Amino acid sequence: MRISTNQMYQRGVDAMLEQQSQINKTQIQLGTGKRVVVPSDDPTASVQILDLKKSIEVTQRYQDNIGAARASLDMEEKSLQSGIDLVQRVRELAVQANSGVLSDQQRRGIAVEMTEHLAGLVNIANTQDSNGDYLFAGFSTAAKPFNQNAASFSYAGDQGQRLLQVGPTRQVAVTDSGTEVFQAIRTGNGTFATSYNAANTGSGVIDPGSVVDVSAWVRDTYTITFTTATAYEVRDSAAALVTSGTYQADAAISFNGIQTGIAGTPAAGDSFTIAPSTNQDAFTTLQNMVNALNRGTGDAASKAEAANDLNRSMVDLDQVLEKFTTLQAGVGARLNALDNEESVNEDFVSISETALSAVEELDYPEAISRFNRQLLALQAAQQTFMKVQNLSLFNYLN
Repeated sequence: MRISTNQMYQRGVDAMLEQQSQINKTQIQLGTGKRVVVPSDDPTASVQILDLKKSIEVTQRYQDNIGAARASLDMEEKSLQSGIDLVQRVRELAVQANSGVLSDQQRRGIAVEMTEHLAGLVNIANTQDSNGDYLFAGFSTAAKPFNQNAASFSYAGDQGQRLLQVGPTRQVAVTDSGTEVFQAIRTGNGTFATSYNAANTGSGVIDPGSVVDVSAWVRDTYTITFTTATAYEVRDSAAALVTSGTYQADAAISFNGIQTGIAGTPAAGDSFTIAPSTNQDAFTTLQNMVNALNRGTGDAASKAEAANDLNRSMVDLDQVLEKFTTLQAGVGARLNALDNEESVNEDFVSISETALSAVEELDYPEAISRFNRQLLALQAAQQTFMKVQNLSLFNYLN
């Protein structure tokens, strides 16, 4: 087989170009620190690298969401704590005002402070985050959730609860709606609420009552009516007689798994009501307390009315406090969940980065050794080409 001079030249050039290509590839690897620079370097490894990088990127987004969720929940926790502190202060004032030794003027002075606390609670309910979004507005973050019109309060938000994805299979609620926090609060003791007839003429004051046997409780509205100053009867909403008895101050009146008591001196014809608990917003509870303190107490009947109103409001206030405390505990549990998920995500990223490094990162000692071999091979190819280039018959003719 004959090999022409042109073929020898071309083979020499090809050998040098091949060696230069290998050196260039190794130089890029050394410069980037990556073993796989383009997919053709290792197609299988390239797929693994893309999958690992995508998993790490997605997990980093989860971590960003955890940061945002933690900021929102921290703000809600602080808002609830402010609400708890405010309600506890209001309760202290209510106990002070209910002592029975204060004048109407002193009670009204306490009512002024309570009114300021009511405004403070509305401000807490309208808390905004660093983005200007209302914390307790549900999904309607741009709408101021609570507004006061005279003695009534309206809610402009919705019942949505915002969620953030913090892991591949886990979402965490980062807010609670204003409905859940400030409106869905049970009246009375949570099962039933007691009240009085505004037309009463005696000085009877009914207590909040309690559930003795929940299995015997029959949900209905009951009326305790004094047929005489010393005798009473209890009837249900259909006017059916449930029980009756002789009145003794502070003695328990028990029926259908519940009991209550009445203090003072009721008059014949006076009545009191026991009705199933309903929802009442926290603002109305404070407003009712203010109204009770502003009520005049010129005679025994008006004193009883004020005491009944204040007692009822204090029980309702306890429900507000319990609601805030329960929600705060729930927020704390969600913050703990974020901490746990953050730790899981960090472990996943660490393991993925280790795997990515093993697949993608360059072995520098091996690469440097390879580069030196390739450089030596290129020099050998260049020298060989120079020798071949000088091989010609005319070089030996005189």
